[in-house]
Amino acid sequence: MSEAQATERSGTYDVIVLGAGPVGQNVADRARAGGLTVAVVERELVGGECSYWACVPSKALLRPVIAIADAHRVDGAREAVTGRIDTGQVFARRNRYVSDWNDSGQAQWVKSIGADLFRGHGRIDGPRRVTVTRNDGAQHILTARHAVAVATGSRPALPDIPGIEEARPWTNRHGTDSSAVPARLVVVGGGGVGVEMATLWQGLGSQVTLLARRRLLPRMEPFAGELIEQSLTTAGADVRIGVQVMALRRPDPTGPVTLTLDDGSEQEADEVMFATGRTPATDDIGLDTVGLTPGSWLEVDTTCLVRGVEGEWLYGLGDVNHRALLTHQGKYQARTAGDTIAARAAGRSLDDAAWGDDATTADQHAVPQVFFTDPEAAAVGLTTEQAADAGHRIKTVDVDFNAAQGANLYADRYRGKARMVVDLDREILLGVTFVGPGVSELLHSATIAVASEVTIKRLRHAIACFPTVSEI
Repeated sequence: MSEAQATERSGTYDVIVLGAGPVGQNVADRARAGGLTVAVVERELVGGECSYWACVPSKALLRPVIAIADAHRVDGAREAVTGRIDTGQVFARRNRYVSDWNDSGQAQWVKSIGADLFRGHGRIDGPRRVTVTRNDGAQHILTARHAVAVATGSRPALPDIPGIEEARPWTNRHGTDSSAVPARLVVVGGGGVGVEMATLWQGLGSQVTLLARRRLLPRMEPFAGELIEQSLTTAGADVRIGVQVMALRRPDPTGPVTLTLDDGSEQEADEVMFATGRTPATDDIGLDTVGLTPGSWLEVDTTCLVRGVEGEWLYGLGDVNHRALLTHQGKYQARTAGDTIAARAAGRSLDDAAWGDDATTADQHAVPQVFFTDPEAAAVGLTTEQAADAGHRIKTVDVDFNAAQGANLYADRYRGKARMVVDLDREILLGVTFVGPGVSELLHSATIAVASEVTIKRLRHAIACFPTVSEI
C-alpha cells in the first residue's frame, strides 16, 4: 500500500504508534515482528528530532571540529593543519546526513516493515482510539485492538523571563540546522546540549559565551565538567558558572540581543541559544480523554505501560516517560515494549523481573551517555554521589589517562581521567566515567561490565590490547 493510500484510510489496527522517530519506528518494527498490524502517525518528519535536529546533525557538525582538535594533539600532524575550517563544507556534510530534511527514505522504511503511515496530528480520543488530523483538515479515526504507544518525544523548555519572545532565541533546532556562523553566540545552559553547542560553534568561528547556573554536566562526575570547562576556555570561549539570565531585549529583529544577568551586568550577542532542559510533547495529544494531564510526563512501569489508565493498552516510550532522555534508551524501551505488546496480545506470560526480556531494567542501572565535546565525556551507571545516596558501600578508583601509554601514543600529552565506582559488597561495577579524546569508543565495554554485573575477580582477566587507549 502506498503512503498516499494509507493516509486515505481509517480503520482498526492491533497497535497505533504516535510519533515516527527512532523510538516510534522501533516499537512499530518489534510489534510487526510479533505478527501485529501497525499504524504509525507522524505530524512532522518521519525520523523525528534525532534524525533531523538533534543526534545526527549535531554529531555530523561536531566531527570536523573534533578532527581538527585531534590533529592538533599529535606532533607532526598539527603542523599540517593550516587555514580556517571550511564552514560551507561542514554544513554540507550536515545536510547530507539529514538527507536535506527529506524524510522519503524513512517513510519508505515504515512501509517496508508492513506498517501504515498516517501523516497528521494524532490525538488520543478515549481508550484505544486515535483521531488523526491532516494539514488539509481531513480527519481519520483509528482504533487499536491492543495498544497505543506514545512516542512523541520532547521539545525545548524555554524559561519564562522578560523579553524572551522578542529575543527570538535559538534552541537545539536552530543550533543544528543553521548555516550561518554568528560572530558572537551566548549559550545558556551547562548540560549536554549546552556544552556540545558551545564546542561546535566556538570551533566554527563564533566567539562563544557559555552561561551556566551550576557546574557543567551536573549529572556526571564533577571532573567531567571541569575538564571540559578548561578545554573550552583554552579554545577561546568565555565560560561563566553561577550566572542566571534575568531578562533579554532585542528591539531590532535584525540587530543584537542583550542579556541582563543576575549580577546586574549585561551581555550582548548576535544570537542567544537556550539549552535549559526539555518538556514532554504531550500537551496536545488527548491525554485528558483518558484521565491524564496534558503536557505531563507519562509515569510508566518496567514494561513502559502507562500508570493510571484503566486496562493494559497505553504505553509511554522515550522522552515522554522521562526515564532517560536519550535516543538509544528510547529505542531500548521501544524494543522491549513492542515485544511485550505482542506477548500480551498472544496471552503469553511476561518476563518482567529485573533484567528480564520484558523489563527496561537498564533505565535504572546501566544508562550509557556520551557528550561529543572536546574532550569527550562518557559515562554509564551511577556516579559516586548517586551510588552513595542509594546506600551502596563503595570504593571509587580514579586513574589519569597519562598513566596509559596507549593514550599518550593516541594523543601527545593526552589529558583525561577515568573513574570506576565499585560496589564493595558485591564486588561489581556500579558506574564508570571517562573524559578524554576518543573515549566514546571505550564506553560500550564499560556498559557491558555494568549491565552484566561482571565481578572484579573476573573482570581482571579481560585484558586490553597494548598499546591502546583501552588500557585505562
